Amino acid sequence: MGSLAGWATVTPFSCGKQFPIFLRKNATSNLPMLGKFSRRRTFCSVVSSSKAKSGGDVVDGETPRPLPLYAWSDKQRPRVCILGGGFGGLYTALRLESLVWEDDKKPQVLLVDQSDRFVFKPLLYELLSGEVDAWEIAPRFLDLLANTAVQFVQDRVKILQPSDHLGKIGSTRLSCGGRVQLESGLCIEYDWLVLALGAEPKLDLVPGAAEFALPFSSLEDAFKVNTKLRTLEREKFGKDLSPIRVAVVGCGYSGVELAATVSERLQSRGRVQAINVSTTILPGAPPGNREAAAKPAERGLKSQILESDLVLWTVGSKLPLVPKVELGDRPHMLPVNGRGQAETDETLRVKGHPRVFAIGDSAALRDSAGRILPATAQVAFQQADFTGWNLWAAINDRPLLPFRFQNLGEMMTLGRNDGAITPSFIEGLTLDGPIGHTARKIAYLIRLPTDEHKVKVGLSWLTKSAVDSIASFQSNVTKVLSGS
Repeated sequence: MGSLAGWATVTPFSCGKQFPIFLRKNATSNLPMLGKFSRRRTFCSVVSSSKAKSGGDVVDGETPRPLPLYAWSDKQRPRVCILGGGFGGLYTALRLESLVWEDDKKPQVLLVDQSDRFVFKPLLYELLSGEVDAWEIAPRFLDLLANTAVQFVQDRVKILQPSDHLGKIGSTRLSCGGRVQLESGLCIEYDWLVLALGAEPKLDLVPGAAEFALPFSSLEDAFKVNTKLRTLEREKFGKDLSPIRVAVVGCGYSGVELAATVSERLQSRGRVQAINVSTTILPGAPPGNREAAAKPAERGLKSQILESDLVLWTVGSKLPLVPKVELGDRPHMLPVNGRGQAETDETLRVKGHPRVFAIGDSAALRDSAGRILPATAQVAFQQADFTGWNLWAAINDRPLLPFRFQNLGEMMTLGRNDGAITPSFIEGLTLDGPIGHTARKIAYLIRLPTDEHKVKVGLSWLTKSAVDSIASFQSNVTKVLSGS
C-alpha cells in the first residue's frame, strides 16, 4: 500500500441544506403537535448572547424575540429529550418504549434529528453493490415510530441550557433539567436529556481532500458515490478506454469494505487502489478478518503519484457534534476531552450534569484498560440499552447500572456473496466467503430497529435471494445446453 501524493481533479460537491420540522401526529388528534403551544407557558426564554439577561433571540439594538415552546402532551409525566437519531438515540427511545412503567412515571419521549431517516450505516456498502434498497437500511423515523408513543422532530440543535449542574437542582423527579433551542427557534424543556448526535468526518487533514474527495459515512455520501460511479460507467461504456481509476484512502474497516465493494462492482472496467499510511491493513482487527481482507490486496510502492477519476476518503478523526452550552447569560462547555467528546461517568451521565446522558460518538467512556471505547455501532447499540435502563432507574429512584462493553466480535463485507465474521465467544473462529457474508446479513437483520421493519426487510431479502437463485440456475442451464 502506498501513500497518496496527488490525484487528478474530481468534480467538487456541496451539501448545504435546509431542514424543516416534521412531527409525528398525536394519536388523539388529527393535527400535528407543532404549533400547539402550552397554555402554561407559550414562549421560551433562551439567551443566545452574553449581552442579554432575559428574553428570546437577541439582535444588537433590537427587542428580544420570544421563542415558541414545544408542548408536551402531559404536564405530570417525566419528559425525555433525545438529541440524535442514530444507533444511540433511536435505540434508546425504543428501549424506553419497551420497558414496563407505572402509568404516572412512563416518560414522554421526544427524538430530534436533522434527517428524516434513520441510517443503518454498516449496510451502506450494499447500496453500491445493489444488494439492498434505500428503504431497507434507511427507513423514515415516522414509519419506525408509528406504533410507539415516541414523538419526532426534524431539526438541528443550536444551544443547550442545562439547569442540572451540581448544587442547583434537587433530586425531585419532575424538576426541569434544562432546555434545548433548535435552529428553527423551537424551544424544548426537558427533565432528562440524551446526547447522541454522532459525528462528522474531518476532511481537512490533507490539502485538497475537502474539495476533491468524497467521504463515505452517511446516506447522502453513499448516493453521491453511487451517482459518480454511474456517471463514470456510462462515460466508458462500450468504449476502448482506460479503466475507471478509484483511490480509496484508508485501510481500516470502512476503507477495506468500500474498496472491496467498488472493486467487485467495476470488475475489469476499473482499478481500485487502497492507500494507507502503513503497510498493514485493519491493524486492530482479529487475525482472521485481516487475512480474509488481505487476500485480494496488492502492495505498491511506498511513495508514488496516483491519477484517479474518483477519490473516496475514509480516514481522519471524526468531530463529535456536541452542541454549544449556555448557563444563564454565561457561555459554558460540557466537560469534554481533546476529541470533543463529553466526559461521562460509568453510568453514561455527563460529569457534573446528572440529568444529561451522552452515548455513541458524543461520549468519552473508557474500558477497564483505560482506553476510550471505539465509536462503532456495536458500542452505541449497547450503550443505548444501558441508557434506557438507567433512565428507568433514575425516574424510579433506583440505583443506576455501570456500563460494561461486551465485544461480540467483528464483521465486514468484501463484496456480493463474500464477507468475514469473527465472533468473540469462539476463539480463533472466522467465517469467511459466502458463509461469512450470509452470517453477517443475518446478524444485521436481527439488529434492525422494530419487529415490523425486520419482517419487511427479511421478506425483501428472501425474495431477492430467490430471484437471484432462479436467474443463476437459468444461466447455468443455458450454458450447459449451448455447450451441448
